[in-house]
Amino acid sequence: MKKIIYIAIVGLLAFSSCENSLDLYPLSQPTSEKWYSTQTEIELALNEQYRPDWWKNDEEYEQSGNYISDDGMFRNTPPPIKLGTVNSQWALSTDLWKNSYKAIARVNRTLVALSSDETKAKIPQVTLTVYIGEARFFRAQQYARLITHFGDVVYSDAVISLEEAYSIGRTDKKEVLQKIYEDFDAAAAALPLSYGTSAVQRVTKGAALALKARAAIYMGDYATAATAAKACMDLNKYSLLSDYSTVFLQSTKNSAEMIFGLATSRELKIGNYWNASNIISRNAGGFAAYDPSWDLLFSYLCTDGLTVDKSPLYKTSNPWENRDPRCRATIVEYGSDWLGYIYDPSPAALKVLKTSTNTLVANNDTRAVAAFASFNGLIWKKGVDNTFVGTATNNNDQIIIRYADVLLMYAEAKFELGQLDQSILDATVNKVRARAFKVAVTATTSYPAITMATPNLRTAIRTERRMELAHEALRYMDIVRWKLATKVLKRSIYGNLDPADLKTKVVDKGLWPFPGIPVIDADGTPDFSAMEATGLIKNLSPCNWDDRQYLWPIPTAELQINPNMKQNPGY
Repeated sequence: MKKIIYIAIVGLLAFSSCENSLDLYPLSQPTSEKWYSTQTEIELALNEQYRPDWWKNDEEYEQSGNYISDDGMFRNTPPPIKLGTVNSQWALSTDLWKNSYKAIARVNRTLVALSSDETKAKIPQVTLTVYIGEARFFRAQQYARLITHFGDVVYSDAVISLEEAYSIGRTDKKEVLQKIYEDFDAAAAALPLSYGTSAVQRVTKGAALALKARAAIYMGDYATAATAAKACMDLNKYSLLSDYSTVFLQSTKNSAEMIFGLATSRELKIGNYWNASNIISRNAGGFAAYDPSWDLLFSYLCTDGLTVDKSPLYKTSNPWENRDPRCRATIVEYGSDWLGYIYDPSPAALKVLKTSTNTLVANNDTRAVAAFASFNGLIWKKGVDNTFVGTATNNNDQIIIRYADVLLMYAEAKFELGQLDQSILDATVNKVRARAFKVAVTATTSYPAITMATPNLRTAIRTERRMELAHEALRYMDIVRWKLATKVLKRSIYGNLDPADLKTKVVDKGLWPFPGIPVIDADGTPDFSAMEATGLIKNLSPCNWDDRQYLWPIPTAELQINPNMKQNPGY
């Protein structure tokens, strides 16, 4: 037998527990040949599908600083995808491929067991139906992530032999997509709307419909996306929380807006309780290394609905004033009290107020004091909880999909189908925007409602997604499916001048915090080239996206053992 390298096609085999990467249960438990023989074992196998390894997001900001979209940055070091240097050993793509196929292999094995006469005799039919629906949901989601990132992929809905594993080729993504739809449809038919008063977070009918809509819209199938999103909306199960800024806190776990997420508990050591030091301000004990980009900050509209380069309300002296409220809820405002300190990255602010003691302390949030403070002066507020302080560990649930996303997908799909009208806008995009302003959707004098007469309606809908869903690891697939990565990931990453120059050329000249306004292009994205020409901002790193990266590379290990596995173009 050939030495087994843990790759996708081999991952589709039924392994015994001697494989280290599959030793997920105590050694006292049965091997996989005898596993899945009782209801308890089936439940454990399904529970394992909620493992965070299977649900890593595209950005992976909390662990590796891989901000692969234009919404974030890791100091002045861009990831390979922004440099155009992605290859078949790139960790983000190899991990996605490996983990997705690990999950699929175990789902397929579970489904084999669930179809056996022995299992049917032990588990009530109503329970068995839910188990099968849950398993098919997981398989659909894993294949959905694979085809949106790799294109054609290896597909199997069965446990395959070793001989097949070393010869199986890639299946057309369109064919795989239909299989994904079938699995999501089966899951939606089998899964409950909720689990009653139980605090357990498991996949539901709504989750199957919502993620089917996401899979469809990522693949440009707007008709299916619209149908699935509307079906999720018609469940009347989900609603927007009244306050946007509370959606992402520990105190609002498993809210009415959450359609599907992974439960996290630092205390119980379950879920995605990652080290949050890199997004916490330095004064509060973090590193502020993984930060929002200027591109994101300047993409938020002003309260009149206009971009910063066209609105008379925009103030260079305070970029948070007169802006969409989600700007202030997402990026920490200069001069505000944040995690117990006044946040001020100015090189002139060598000391700041510690609000808990009302004393001045050294300001580690300016690079004039701490060289590795935020390189562009921005830090994240959205998704950061006060409970992080002292532990530097995230304890928030991991949101996979929430209701606002479904509303925005429905609006986008209907627009692309040429079926958008004002009633749809009001029920989706305007509903989301009105919530941000904490007003009713009908209070159109209190927020900048979008109308059918809004110029460049496509960009307006896309901009709404960016403002609403920032820092939720969704921006990358948006700019990929919209083919904007060609432009936005070739633009440089910008930040502040070095502290001495920043003080003399910007602060002392009364130009702090931003010495100019970027041009917002027709796609709603900022262009800083004119500002760069003034010499008052710094090009932290040029970027050089390569269009071959619209598809990620098949891992090297796959190609080495299987002559029928073909690489994506350009790698």
